[in-house]
Amino acid sequence: MVMFTVTRKETVPFDGQKPGTSGLRKKVSVFKQPNYLHNFVQSTFNALPADKVKGATVVVSGDGRYFSKDAVQIIIKMAAANGVRRVWVGQDSLLSTPAVSAVIRERIGVDGSKATGAFILTASHNPGGPHEDFGIKYNMENGGPAPEGITDKIYANTKILKEYFIAEDLPDVDISVIGLSSFSGPEGPFDVDVFDSTTDYVKLMKSIFDFESIQKLLSCPKFTFCYDALHGVAGIYAKRIFVEELGANQSSLLNCTPKEDFGGGHPDPNLTYAKELVTRMGLGKSSSQNEPPEFGAAADGDADRNMILGKRFFVTPSDSVAIIAANAVEAIPYFASGLKGVARSMPTSAALDVVAKKLNLKFFEVPTGWKFFGNLMDAGLCSICGEESFGTGSDHIREKDGIWAVLAWLSILAFKNKDNLKGPKLVTVEDIVLGHWATYGRHYYTRYDYENVDAGAAKELMAQLVNLQSSLPNLNKLIKEIRSDVSEVAQADEFEYKDPVDGSVSKHQGIRYLFVDGSRLVFRLSGTGSEGATIRVYIEQYENDSSKTGRDSQEALAPLASFFFLYAVLQLSKKLLQGHDTMLSAAGGRRYKTIKDERIHWTICSYCYNMKQN
Repeated sequence: MVMFTVTRKETVPFDGQKPGTSGLRKKVSVFKQPNYLHNFVQSTFNALPADKVKGATVVVSGDGRYFSKDAVQIIIKMAAANGVRRVWVGQDSLLSTPAVSAVIRERIGVDGSKATGAFILTASHNPGGPHEDFGIKYNMENGGPAPEGITDKIYANTKILKEYFIAEDLPDVDISVIGLSSFSGPEGPFDVDVFDSTTDYVKLMKSIFDFESIQKLLSCPKFTFCYDALHGVAGIYAKRIFVEELGANQSSLLNCTPKEDFGGGHPDPNLTYAKELVTRMGLGKSSSQNEPPEFGAAADGDADRNMILGKRFFVTPSDSVAIIAANAVEAIPYFASGLKGVARSMPTSAALDVVAKKLNLKFFEVPTGWKFFGNLMDAGLCSICGEESFGTGSDHIREKDGIWAVLAWLSILAFKNKDNLKGPKLVTVEDIVLGHWATYGRHYYTRYDYENVDAGAAKELMAQLVNLQSSLPNLNKLIKEIRSDVSEVAQADEFEYKDPVDGSVSKHQGIRYLFVDGSRLVFRLSGTGSEGATIRVYIEQYENDSSKTGRDSQEALAPLASFFFLYAVLQLSKKLLQGHDTMLSAAGGRRYKTIKDERIHWTICSYCYNMKQN
């Protein structure tokens, strides 16, 4: 047995190691600085209760992006030095974020051990490669992201850290081969268990869904299927579940070989970046000569996000979670006894609210960040939840789950077609969505992202938006001067959330303008980028007249969108919008880029002019 020693290394703090809603994300070049990763890992160990470190079992894996394999070896050596008893690593260091949550909650080691937490190496939907992004976050014993109490301690530790501990003489572990490596150190034995990355997760999915009914759907000649992993970690689960378990053709899978740089692409499952899938589904600018599949889906880098598509039809994430909730009890065995409740993030459209009201379900609106859903789930208050940024999940784990969402949709399609597989026409994704709108109304929805904005300017903008809320009469007068066809604001506030489970209060979670007709304008600073500030603007128009739910999204959102952009031009100084700017419409898949102040100014002006013409 190989013996190792523990070395104490002096270090100095790094600025800016504050974990965001999804951990710490920076450029690879930042993480590769001497001691940068070491400092954050040690600060995390120091923030955890002693029994979650000494003698504990910790999972270390991620989406396989560039620098992951180096990071795994560093964390293994630091875990050994800090008294961790064993480290579990997915083969090739690959585990999707939802699979990590499942492993923490479900896996039992050969010696009866259970994991107490995990270091997840991912920057989610951000690009990967030597000049792109890397990330790390810690998940707790419930399988969910560390709560603010822990992340605050981690950040506090990063600012004062003077030393870290590492077993420098511990040899690198071959993480490409399944098996157990045993070592011995000053505090006793230390093991590294490399295990199959898919087994535990697949077992969990088979306990939730009726795989036999899904298999019948996939074997129907009239049903065609396409899944795009965008060269992220979802690929290994797609091959195991869709092909090996459910019998789909291998040709149904796109980009399902995980790559460190995601094949040079951007692993974000939306209409902009999942170009190959979008084209194949008949939604691209260039028409395909082949008939599109009936169902398509995509995942992000770590497989926690998803995009759902029908033939020439896009399902918004807000609609997706609402439709899953509306059909879950009858279509998914796991929910056969009923839903405990449902929840959405504040920026997500209110489509789920309407379902909850009609089905008499408990409903919760929480800040952005999956940890808020986790509290509700741990307390038995929530079964299904989602967010507008292509995240959907349930209480089977404590992370959003992209593969789960795809299986949920396949289950709904299988249920709707159970007596129709030999008929002339299948019930399609579009049929299900249109039927949902007819019952619950439609929430037209889009989002604009202003990326890499100066942080000071972003805060100034948010402050002005708060000030605007001080007089609703004046605000409503301004609205009528700009767009007389926009409803009045009934309520305006800065969203604040009091957790019904632990009583904790989260302030400054976004600025809301709630209109009389159920429409909304929401502004939020995002913490998922690796540099600069990101301002997100959400525009939502509710329509419960079934004769108007089939309009083009751009047309339906034009009044609210043009009001926002005209207000930006007329009321806000150009200084607030300086920097690199990207506006991304999740609903329409449009993308605009501008570089400097003047170009931003004129881009907004021309956009407003076009809106006026409509």
